[in-house]
Amino acid sequence: QYEELVGYAKEFGDTCVPRKYTKNLALGQWVNNQRSNFKKFQNGITSCGISTDKIQQLSNIGFEWRIQSSASWIDLERSEEMIKNSQDDITSCSKRKEFEFSC
Repeated sequence: QYEELVGYAKEFGDTCVPRKYTKNLALGQWVNNQRSNFKKFQNGITSCGISTDKIQQLSNIGFEWRIQSSASWIDLERSEEMIKNSQDDITSCSKRKEFEFSC
């Protein structure tokens, strides 16, 4: 699914795949699962299906970890500390960045 996300990002310029993305429902669900697992990881649940390596890999392509909920934005400050070695900022759909995709 990662390669499909890279393709989506190349086409649309971001990784804000809708959960019910009609062109690829599995990709939308996978992206939603990554965000959900990341939130669990933030809360100290390390057996949630996401690792620091996967977080870094997704961050490197500009993955938007923050999603807007009806209540508030998901706070990522603690998670940014968990990924100290990252040179890339964790991004959100509200703060899109330009990325060059070479893959």
